[in-house]
Amino acid sequence: MIAFHPLFLWKKPRWLLFDTKKLQVYNEVTNDYKSKQYKGVFLMHDEKHHQHMDHSHHEKSHMENMENMDHQHMHEMDHSMHMGNFKQKFWLSFILAIPIIILSPMMGMELPFQFSFPGSEWVVLVLATILFFYGGQPFLSGAKMEIKQKNPAMMTLISLGITVSYVYSLYSFIATNFFHQHVMDFFWELASLIVIMLLGHWIEMNAVSNASNALQKLAELLPDEVTKLHTDGQEERLSLQAIHEGDTLVVRAGDKMPTDGRILKGQTIVDESAVTGESKGVKKTIGDRVIGGSVNGDGTIHIQVTGTGENGYLAQVMEMVRKAQSEKSQLEALSDKVAKWLFYIAVTVGVLAFVIWLTLTDLPMALERMVTVLIIACPHALGLAIPLVVARSTSIAAKNGLLLKNRNALENAHDIDTIFLDKTGTLTQGTFSVTGVEVIDSNYSKEAALKYIGALEASANHPIATGIMNYLKTKEIQPYTAQDEQNISGVGLSGTVEGKAIKIINQKELQRMDKTVTASLIRPYQEQGNTLSFLVIENELIAFIALGDQIKPEAKQFIAHLQSRGIEPVMLTGDNEEAAKNVTNYLGIKNYYAGLLPDDKERIVSEWVNKSNRVMMVGDGINDAPSLARATIGVAIGAGTDVAIDSADVVLTNSNPEDILHFLDLAKETRKKMIQNLWWGAGYNILAIPLAAGVLAPMGILLSPALGAILMSISTIVVALNAMTLKLKKA
Repeated sequence: MIAFHPLFLWKKPRWLLFDTKKLQVYNEVTNDYKSKQYKGVFLMHDEKHHQHMDHSHHEKSHMENMENMDHQHMHEMDHSMHMGNFKQKFWLSFILAIPIIILSPMMGMELPFQFSFPGSEWVVLVLATILFFYGGQPFLSGAKMEIKQKNPAMMTLISLGITVSYVYSLYSFIATNFFHQHVMDFFWELASLIVIMLLGHWIEMNAVSNASNALQKLAELLPDEVTKLHTDGQEERLSLQAIHEGDTLVVRAGDKMPTDGRILKGQTIVDESAVTGESKGVKKTIGDRVIGGSVNGDGTIHIQVTGTGENGYLAQVMEMVRKAQSEKSQLEALSDKVAKWLFYIAVTVGVLAFVIWLTLTDLPMALERMVTVLIIACPHALGLAIPLVVARSTSIAAKNGLLLKNRNALENAHDIDTIFLDKTGTLTQGTFSVTGVEVIDSNYSKEAALKYIGALEASANHPIATGIMNYLKTKEIQPYTAQDEQNISGVGLSGTVEGKAIKIINQKELQRMDKTVTASLIRPYQEQGNTLSFLVIENELIAFIALGDQIKPEAKQFIAHLQSRGIEPVMLTGDNEEAAKNVTNYLGIKNYYAGLLPDDKERIVSEWVNKSNRVMMVGDGINDAPSLARATIGVAIGAGTDVAIDSADVVLTNSNPEDILHFLDLAKETRKKMIQNLWWGAGYNILAIPLAAGVLAPMGILLSPALGAILMSISTIVVALNAMTLKLKKA
């Protein structure tokens, strides 16, 4: 997930692990906290600062955990809470702004549709006051956060504009109505700026998908109830929260492992693909360890609990995701860089203008020049420059199989130099299954060969047998019946089928028997790292069957395209060294890491990021979530787990890795449009600020507020039209 910046509201919620009895969740709509409990893994939503809770109750129980968080993110969370519902704020502010715009002049210039009536100035004052404190509240709160962080940016610039507009207009109202001195007000500018800025935020929020919570999804991987086995042999159904280390649990076929544990009785095959990324089912027997969240195969086992709550594997993954989300380096948005400089320039020029004009003329003139400078610096066009481009690029992305969850990814993608690719599910299909059957002896059909193979594999208990039997079931092939089945250690299986002595053996045993297979027949399977099993009937080689995690057909071309762009692909996998090497050799990837756990992946990505590499991580499993959160840009495969999707900045909805190329192309075009719009938006200010200050006054040229407003409007229109011309140019 990305680190939050005050201008933008697409930050994914972050969660903290707590060994407490409830989950405090802040609801954006109802503006309250709700308590929830997630299956023994307790979390606290840290989206909101603790100051908004009841201090007497919540602050004591959570302060220690809060103190461990980065100081800056604490302020960001506080600001996030103040942002509120922008859609609602926009519409209510828009309603308040309409009469203000109709009843008050634009920088002293009467527009054709405007009118006034006795007492209308009081109506404007009341509505403007409500609008300033209600509609301007998110920006004032944001400015407070930026100033506390000593990093003034867009929110500070907006707040400067609306505050100066309101305060000076209030002074104008008092001077005009009570002292009969005509002083120009800026109520029109106040209303238009607040409404336009709220619109920009709403457009951007609407464009970028609402991120759900990765850590909540992790907690939901665990079952609500478990079966505990007592010392007297009695079974009892209990809540997962009631389980402690050392307890014995019964896990039946198809159930999820409720906790980390060690097998006391039974044997099975465990599907750990969602948790560790291992595509092949893992055979487990007495003494072996199991991981909470993995799926039990077809055997019933008894496990002794070795890890619950914060000690469990999933909880550790959750903690890694949380830390990566809170520590992930946030590259400053382009618009905020521009806004920061404009803020400094506006304040400096405004103060200088005041001092110089005060020495040359009088206080009212000096004050008017300073106020004009500060209000003209208001970023009307700048505030729409980025949101309009984001809205357009998000729409284009959706049509091209991309879901953008963090628009900063578009800005940060232009100089990505390394892409880490998870093997299972990203470069491969993610399932260990039959990838091919080749018949060598023409006296046997493919179906007959499969019936013989199925006869021996039917009673076996290992991943290859499971894959073969699933394949036969899919093809609706009923295997023969075997007798005298035996397991030949390190070789395969043997038995009698249809009165014939048959064996299913590995390639090493085939070579020992001095049997050969045409190299061109087996090479394609070997290149993709498949496991080959050979059928021998009456000492004659009949056929072989290949199983593996099939490489996606588009993967090889995708890797070649990355390399042609100067981007280095690096494969990360939980699979063994041999399987990883076969895949990288086939795809042409030079750099890879094998046998990785989630913390290994996260550590590797973190090391590359810290070396100032711009890193993209692509993955689909739970084990990828920490590294997706840590990378400069995290990309999730749409067919993957919810946890990975929620940890990512971009989701490939078609699960096609080639869509990453479309994302990179779109990011390039989007950044180009953003820079163009920022120049248009800032260019107006670069021209208008010195003119408003009176730089050319000796030559008789002094920018009037009315002309400044016209230039502002033109700049805003140009920015909007330019954003609409964004298109995706596919390479």
